[in-house]
Amino acid sequence: MSTTTLTPAPAGSADTTPARPVAEEGRIGLRANLRHIGALARRNLLQIKKDPESMFDVLLMPIIFTLLFVYVFGGSVGGSLGGNRQDYLNYLVPGLMAMMGMNIAMAVGTGVNDDFRKGVMDRFRTMPIARSSVLIAKIVVELGRMMVAIVILLAMGFALGMTLGTSVLGLLGAVALSAVFGAAIMWIFIVLGLAMKTAQAVQGMGMLVLMPLQFGSSIFAPPTTMPGWLQTFTDYNPLSNLADAVRGLMMGGPVADSVWVTLAWAAAITLVMAPLAVSKFRKKV
Repeated sequence: MSTTTLTPAPAGSADTTPARPVAEEGRIGLRANLRHIGALARRNLLQIKKDPESMFDVLLMPIIFTLLFVYVFGGSVGGSLGGNRQDYLNYLVPGLMAMMGMNIAMAVGTGVNDDFRKGVMDRFRTMPIARSSVLIAKIVVELGRMMVAIVILLAMGFALGMTLGTSVLGLLGAVALSAVFGAAIMWIFIVLGLAMKTAQAVQGMGMLVLMPLQFGSSIFAPPTTMPGWLQTFTDYNPLSNLADAVRGLMMGGPVADSVWVTLAWAAAITLVMAPLAVSKFRKKV
């Protein structure tokens, strides 16, 4: 194992050249890359341990959304489904699973932005680690937070009387599909976190993106109850495909088309946004 000796600059030197990465990412093997991701993920988990309040959104959001929509809108929307509040619960919970990744993804962007503001990311960029490992570690930890939110959501749903129409395997497939799409969306918010000047700006822009996508989808209500122009938007909304796929995997019904369209969206978003995020991470000043 080779070592690198860093020689301090002479006193009074006026060298203000920004710190450069010690090693290029292409020289780092897969094994070392995975080790770096693990170490950085542990660092992010320790941050959560020191600030447990950062888990409040994950712990409370699934409970609040489920109770709010089931007991406020469940009667009317359940009737439009040809059933009652219980039928709406079976319709809503899979949709909320699709939504979890979108809401939690925003925390990735604000976290990256905050780390740059504190100078943490500048230190990472001078270390002999893969540039992508810093960002992937963020995604790994947020996926863990997303799994906690989904477990709480499912527990809440079953406690209120939700029934699983397929099997445990179908439920696990729904969770996995939600995680894949959620990870893809996180790359978008990482780019926003790197592009915006403040965490508040990331949150503001995130809400402008999230609100139309979430409410203009089949997450909360069937598109057949919407105006024609909104139904057209809903048909092309990737969140609708994800919600329909998760709903089919959990409650039964055709899922092949929705699953493949969702995976295609996830792959396309990742292929475009991940390299862009790594590039902006290298160049951000």
